[in-house]
Amino acid sequence: MFKKIVKIVSIIILVLIVSLYIVFTVFTSPKSDEQVLEAYENSYVKPILTKEKFKEFTYRKIEIKKDTSLSTLVFVHGTIGSLNDFSKYLSDSLLQHKFNMIAYDRIGYNYKDENPVQESIAFEREMLLDIIKDLNKDKVVLVGYSYGGPIALSVKEKVKKIILLAPAVHSKVEPMPWMLNFYKWKLTRWLVPKVWKQASKEKLSHREDLKKFEKEWSNTPNKVVSIHGTSDWIVPYENSKLLQEQFDSNQFQLVDLEKGNHGLVWSNFDFIKEQLLKHAD
Repeated sequence: MFKKIVKIVSIIILVLIVSLYIVFTVFTSPKSDEQVLEAYENSYVKPILTKEKFKEFTYRKIEIKKDTSLSTLVFVHGTIGSLNDFSKYLSDSLLQHKFNMIAYDRIGYNYKDENPVQESIAFEREMLLDIIKDLNKDKVVLVGYSYGGPIALSVKEKVKKIILLAPAVHSKVEPMPWMLNFYKWKLTRWLVPKVWKQASKEKLSHREDLKKFEKEWSNTPNKVVSIHGTSDWIVPYENSKLLQEQFDSNQFQLVDLEKGNHGLVWSNFDFIKEQLLKHAD
C-alpha cells in the first residue's frame, strides 16, 4: 500500500511540474500579433501594429498616434520582455489623451524570432535612435524598464526627458540568479524555454557590457528621473542610488517606491502612470 501511495504521489508531482513548466513557457513566450491586439479591444484609440526594419533585422512596433503636438512616450522593455509589457499604458485613456506612445520588441524577443539577442547596449541605442529619428526630439520621453534603462540612458541626443524604471545600470550590483545555471549547464539547457535562453545570454553578458558605459552616465545632456522599488532584489535599488551619486541634483531625480519590487511596471501601474503624466505637455 505504501509503495502505491508513493507511486501515485510521485505521478501527481510529476504532472504538476510538467503542467507548471508548460504554463510558464506559454505565459512568458512572445505573443502573436492577434494576441497583442487583444489587449486593445476596449481601447478608445486603436493602436497601429507594424513590422519595421533595422539593419538586417525585422521587429514589431506598436504605436498610439493621436496628435503630433503631443509628447511621445517611447517604452524600452527589459530582459525578458516585449512590447506587450506596456499594453496597459498604451491602452489607458488618460495617457492616450496626453501622449502619443510607442513600444517595440527588441531583437531576439519578437514573436517567433529566429535572431539572437545582440548583447550590446550600443546596438540597442542605435536601434532606439532609429525608431525616434523622425520624431520631434523636444517632445520625446524615453521610458526604459530594467535592461531598457541603460539603453535609454545611453542616448546622448537631447530629448525631453529620460525616465528609468528599476534600471540595471551598474555592474557591481548586477546579481546573477542561480537559475541561470540551467542555461549555463549543457545537461539542463534543453529545459530552458527559447525566449529565456535569449534572456539568459543577455543577462550573462550585461555586467561586462555595463562597464563600457557606467562611468559616463552623467554625460547625457538630458534630465533623468529614476523610479525604483526599495525592495527590488532582481535589479537592486542600489542601482539608482549609485546613479544619483553621478548626477547633479538639478539633472537627476530619484523617486523611491517604498517596498516596491521589480514588477513595478505592472504592480504599481497607477503610481507609474501618475509619474508619467507629470511630463505631459
